[in-house]
Amino acid sequence: MFDIFAAAPARGAATHDVSAYTDQAVQLGLRLLGALLVLLVGMWVARWLANFARAALGRANLDSTLSGFLRNLIHGVLVVLLVVTALGVLGVPSAPMVAALGTAGLAVGLALQGSLSNLAWGVLLVLFRPFRVGDYVSAGGTEGTVQSINLMHTQLLLPDNREAILPNAKVGGDAIINYNRRGTRRFELKIGIGYKDDIGEAMAEIRRLFEADRRILQDPAPGVWTVGLGESSVDLVVRAWADTSDFWAVQTDLLRAIKEHFDAAGISIPFPQRELTIVRGDLPASAKG
Repeated sequence: MFDIFAAAPARGAATHDVSAYTDQAVQLGLRLLGALLVLLVGMWVARWLANFARAALGRANLDSTLSGFLRNLIHGVLVVLLVVTALGVLGVPSAPMVAALGTAGLAVGLALQGSLSNLAWGVLLVLFRPFRVGDYVSAGGTEGTVQSINLMHTQLLLPDNREAILPNAKVGGDAIINYNRRGTRRFELKIGIGYKDDIGEAMAEIRRLFEADRRILQDPAPGVWTVGLGESSVDLVVRAWADTSDFWAVQTDLLRAIKEHFDAAGISIPFPQRELTIVRGDLPASAKG
């Protein structure tokens, strides 16, 4: 009889433990449900905010490459914050987690230092636009036509149809020369005429060619000047402006036209010559030696 009543408190303690476990399971279930709800709603909100940011950047005429990158960056940051929040709802301390994320981010940053440098320069190139697709540029020690500008590299098409892929850090860290930005370019030709030829007549022939070719711009005005007296020629320099699209064709056509008009007008284009004087006579006695 004593044993029966003595066992009753033990059964009551077991019942109390089961009730406590049940409460903990219910609380854990509610936390899991809350965390899942936070994740589902948060993912939808993060995607909506990222797409809204991309649309806003597009309306601001920002480059599509940069707007896409910023959209993904915003979405990634929001997802990380969302995961931290969901784990906080589950009861996981957030401080150690944030510290771990910071340490991991630092390690990844050190490991990908070169790639992050390319990425940073890619953002700056797309944002400030020192050149656009289709421009002929000199960048990173290479000249070519820009084919594409990505966040990690820039692709150039060389004049001989080779492709060059340059890291953005090299492109942004060196001087960039854009040959297309202004829309016009000045070219320069050097012509030599004979000392016996009329300089004024030669200049007049060249000026008539300026007027005959509509591709040569009159503003700024083209010109021809005497720049030197060489060993075998009087040196003239021709400077004229043309649209970038006509740059190469205009100067080659003008150079040919100058040669043809000089030939027709009897104006010579001399080439270097040397005159040798041979003195005949008996050698001195010391030289016969």
